Amino acid sequence: MLYHPDKHRDPELKRQAEQLFNLVHEAYEVLRDPQARAIYDIYGKRGLDVEGWEVVERKRTPAEIREEYERLQKEREERRLQQRTNPKGTISVGIDATDLFDQYEEDYEDVGGGVPHVEINKMHISQSIEAPLTTKDTAILSGSLSTHNGNGGGSINLALRRVTSAKGWGEVELGAGDTQGPLLGLKIFRNLTPRFFVTAQCGLQFSSRGVRPGVTTVLARHLDKNTMGYLQWRWGIQSSMNTSIVRDTKSSHFTFAMQLGIPHTFMMMSYQYKFQDDDQTKIKGSVKSGFFGTVVEYGAERKISRHSVLGATVSVGVPQGVSLKIKLNRASQTYFFPIHLTDQILPSAVFYATVGPLVFYLAIQQLIIRPYVRAQKEEDLEKQQESSASNIARKKQEAEAAVSIFLYRLCTCACGLIILNAWYGKFVTDNSRKHERAKVIDVTVPLQCLVKDSKLILTEATKSGLPGFYDPCVGEEKSLKVLYQFRGVMHQVLSGDSEPLRIPKQSHRIDADT
Repeated sequence: MLYHPDKHRDPELKRQAEQLFNLVHEAYEVLRDPQARAIYDIYGKRGLDVEGWEVVERKRTPAEIREEYERLQKEREERRLQQRTNPKGTISVGIDATDLFDQYEEDYEDVGGGVPHVEINKMHISQSIEAPLTTKDTAILSGSLSTHNGNGGGSINLALRRVTSAKGWGEVELGAGDTQGPLLGLKIFRNLTPRFFVTAQCGLQFSSRGVRPGVTTVLARHLDKNTMGYLQWRWGIQSSMNTSIVRDTKSSHFTFAMQLGIPHTFMMMSYQYKFQDDDQTKIKGSVKSGFFGTVVEYGAERKISRHSVLGATVSVGVPQGVSLKIKLNRASQTYFFPIHLTDQILPSAVFYATVGPLVFYLAIQQLIIRPYVRAQKEEDLEKQQESSASNIARKKQEAEAAVSIFLYRLCTCACGLIILNAWYGKFVTDNSRKHERAKVIDVTVPLQCLVKDSKLILTEATKSGLPGFYDPCVGEEKSLKVLYQFRGVMHQVLSGDSEPLRIPKQSHRIDADT
């Protein structure tokens, strides 16, 4: 009624009211239609924009509408199917740095100046891509190249995977390489119960020595909400029986495993603690002991950017010696750098392997990572603001039109709830960076018009969609600050953008002596 054009005689107000009335009418047409309202309640305005609703049978329940929406979305995903390849890759570079801590005492003529000799002694590169053929069939192409001390080889594999049902899938694999002969493999996954599944894999490796078969079976069961139990049996070139328990919670990850096999028999236990911070910091430690010796590992990993995770692990063992392993995960690519420091346990090697990466990381964090991440965030924010500039300008125009109409119709009662001042947007605080300016808009009039029976009630949703409001700082944290008077007493409140607000409240009261 407030926006109805017939309520306004002034030509400019009438024009503004007509624009706002059309928006209200559009919302009314959605809310009065049970089907359109159900779509909006579940998926918002984007659900109404999906093509195909016109052929959907009317008078459906919200559950049926949800299923129909998911079907339409699935059809859209199928049209994009050929564009998704899900590439994954790993690059591993092994470095021999034993000369740093364990130099030969003899002097050789080809070694000059006593400079330690550090060399790359092995490399491994692998890559895989997926090509969806249909909604149930996927082709996976993978390849790898490896070299160690001057000797190398490579292989290529092609796998065809079919989802047979909601409970399982099967995969056939063909492979070939220069160091090994052709490979033929079959893999099956099946959910036996909601808490129990099995994986079976068999293969035939052809070589000049004949055919070498291999079979691997894994049984897994959910022991509770966060705990899995595994039992693995392997027969073939390296036969073994392995059992493990894995417990993964929000704050920790624990693994215990035992294996009996030829040639490796061992017992292993590891623990990882997850810090509840924005950088997803994790510290971990593990102990592994068997016929080959004993290895103790400890390390940490941390998220350094939106798509990158950096980790370092120190490995100390007998007879392996001391090694430092650095790993960088960048999206679906992994870069791994194992650095072998000594063949025996030396305190100096352990110290530098522990302290060195920490000092290096802190320096890189301050000089490169933080400035890069800050610049990236500012760039993304600027792009977001540019892309939404036209929409914000339209919202601002609508808000200004609403304020004009509100001012024309506004009347307040001195004994009720009076909004003296109200600001919405980003406020400058003591923690704000230098030269940072506040980005707020005056929403006193729109907020006053939302007062009914001396009460103002805002629900748990962003306030930028309220009549007379718009977003003055897209992508940034916003608040609503209100100074109001109720029954002659001053009150003040600061509310977050999506927090519910109800005024007046006794806790908002401003004491007379402050």
